[in-house]
Amino acid sequence: MEVIFFLSSGLFLGWSLGANDAANVFGTAVGTRMVKFRTAALVCSVFIILGAVISGAGAAHTLGRLGAVNALPGAFTVALAAGLTTWWMTRLNLPVSTSQAIVGAIIGWNFYADTVTDTRSLGSIVTTWVACPLLAAAVAALLYLAARRFIARRRPHLLSLDAWTRVGLLVAGAFGSYSLGANNIANVMGVFVPDNPFPDFTVLGLTISGAQLLFALGGLAIAVGVFTFSERVMKTVGGGLLRLSPVAALVVVLAHSITLFLFASEGLEHVLASVGLPTFPLVPVSSSQAVIGAIIGIGLLKGGKDIRYGVLGEISLGWAATPVLAGLMSFGLLFVVENVFDRHVSHDVTYRIDAAVIADLNTTGIDDPGLLRLQNRDRANSERLQHDLKKATRLDDSQILDVIARAKLGNWHVDPALVSRERDRDWFSDGQMQAIRFLAGRSYERSWALRHDLATASPEWRPRAASKQNKLYNKELELKLEYLEQVFSVRERDPDQEEELPEPAATGPVTAPADTTAAPVSAPR
Repeated sequence: MEVIFFLSSGLFLGWSLGANDAANVFGTAVGTRMVKFRTAALVCSVFIILGAVISGAGAAHTLGRLGAVNALPGAFTVALAAGLTTWWMTRLNLPVSTSQAIVGAIIGWNFYADTVTDTRSLGSIVTTWVACPLLAAAVAALLYLAARRFIARRRPHLLSLDAWTRVGLLVAGAFGSYSLGANNIANVMGVFVPDNPFPDFTVLGLTISGAQLLFALGGLAIAVGVFTFSERVMKTVGGGLLRLSPVAALVVVLAHSITLFLFASEGLEHVLASVGLPTFPLVPVSSSQAVIGAIIGIGLLKGGKDIRYGVLGEISLGWAATPVLAGLMSFGLLFVVENVFDRHVSHDVTYRIDAAVIADLNTTGIDDPGLLRLQNRDRANSERLQHDLKKATRLDDSQILDVIARAKLGNWHVDPALVSRERDRDWFSDGQMQAIRFLAGRSYERSWALRHDLATASPEWRPRAASKQNKLYNKELELKLEYLEQVFSVRERDPDQEEELPEPAATGPVTAPADTTAAPVSAPR
């Protein structure tokens, strides 16, 4: 029952997402009156649920986005803060990014739990918040020029042009809705997957997993948000910023989809990397920023006189305020939940630098005499360790993050059944599954030690040499390793629950299975 209660914040976040982000895929169609709101809401809702159920399984692989929040009451509060922030912005008719709200709420949790924020990942995400609308503006301007030239040459009948534009808006909106459900269900329900209360069941020979039921519930919450509260934001996007023609509305939707594709396609990254061209960073971007950027691109192409700069200023202010408000709200709500309702919003994590950590760091080129002065002393949180590292060593910020990652203590227990009973077993090669089974029953207090033993047990767990050609392979491998760390992590006992945890098993050196040709290797990073 407790898990179901905590699910309510995820459902609220889903409702807020539907109320705000649906404007990104159908806002221009409704704003230009080419598609009625009810039609847009119906198509949008159906395809959001389909996207969440059919393609939402990726959520299980991307739990790391909220993985730093290590207690269910904390996850509940973070989702609630993000949902309240998005709902507030929706009340102001401002299209904002739900991802921005979640990032801000997680940083609020980091401050409350004295956890260091990974500034490398944060910097990459913030950079895309600026690059995304600029790229969308450029794509929209080029598409609009091409569309005008095409129409000028072909001179289609006005009724035919109108009909094809309506069809195009519906098809593009349906595709965008499917992507919205598939990509954002991880933000709404991903953090609850480890505590999923729904079992698998079979109907008419079709097996539906508990995770799919969870995602369907999240998709339904998004759909309710579309029907009940998205109309005003749609009209802001469709006509509040710039009066759009039907063709321009279609161009905006296409430019929005292309921009998201550029930042999300691993296949495109592989193609660009294979021919030596620069690649786009594969990070979550805001569909709201892509749509607004595309509208501004067309407005500037027309001279910029028709852009309502007052509305643009309000939207920009909303973008800047969303992560800040979410972070402050998250911090305040965490204080209330822990001190008023007596629920633990974070589990303690201990950090210790010892000889094994220093030896592993040396293999990566991190060698500082100050590390020896800090070894064999436990730190209660990562901020304390970061403070000591800055005082005692000359390591830069990136190297300090590497030290903190290796000094983290935990409990990981290898249980192949946890992988085999899920659909995720198809994600791993035979060699990788063999290595997992080879380590069955072992326990680790360092995640990097688990990675080291996996790499020793099978060459298929080793990263390839860093190059553009190997970037996609290494990224896929990193996702698999992060997933295993999530699955094999033995959670700290909740003081409010009676739960038996497995006893740590004896550990020891690992040699490769007889049928592999593995040789001792350094731990993958």
